[in-house]
Amino acid sequence: MINHSINFKKFEKKIGVEFITEQLLRQAFTHRSYLNENRGLKLEHNERLEFLGDAVLELAVTDFLYKKFPHKPEGELTAFRSALVNANTLADIASELDFNAYLLMSKGEAKDTGRARQYILANTIEAVIGAIYIDQGYTEAARFILNFILSKFDEIHASGSWIDGKSRFQERAQDRAGFTPVYKTLKEVGPDHDKKFVVGLYIDTELVAEGEGKSKQDAEQQAALNGLKAKGWN
Repeated sequence: MINHSINFKKFEKKIGVEFITEQLLRQAFTHRSYLNENRGLKLEHNERLEFLGDAVLELAVTDFLYKKFPHKPEGELTAFRSALVNANTLADIASELDFNAYLLMSKGEAKDTGRARQYILANTIEAVIGAIYIDQGYTEAARFILNFILSKFDEIHASGSWIDGKSRFQERAQDRAGFTPVYKTLKEVGPDHDKKFVVGLYIDTELVAEGEGKSKQDAEQQAALNGLKAKGWN
């Protein structure tokens, strides 16, 4: 049975933010599917907060990287930023903060622990950032981002996961298979404001891997990284 009255005090203590308007935090954890099953509840889903939080996150990360690396070119800074704010990174951080214990979603969505859950977790962390921004202002939202997202930068930088996956895959495909890889959009799902793209990565006629993302570019990067793993070309 889904708990309609989750207590967020433990979560607030964990992230070091005491909300003035707790309803904002509850909204941040409310997935659209939950309201479809519980139409009588006076709750809003988290998509507007996610939209806002995404912009706050991008600004805070961009500001951090701009100041940290005054001599790095724009392309490298963009790669760093993408590695910090992609769905995989955000979903991992949300799991570490035990977001799953607070999510309000439909029974069907609750059973899914795969890629769809990753996207829900990533979107929810953006919604939480949006909620903090409205409730406490930019400084507090940026502090949350610094403590829980930007704190992962050194680890991500050392791992090399920020390096452009498409470039790496193309080099290896040309060297080892004699083909230039091709990316094809397999499907687009969701409304315009929250669209997801699924892209296939092909070597000649072989579908090597698929990738998902909020843009075709993100989906292609994910497909390239998945392709490197699939081929053992990491």
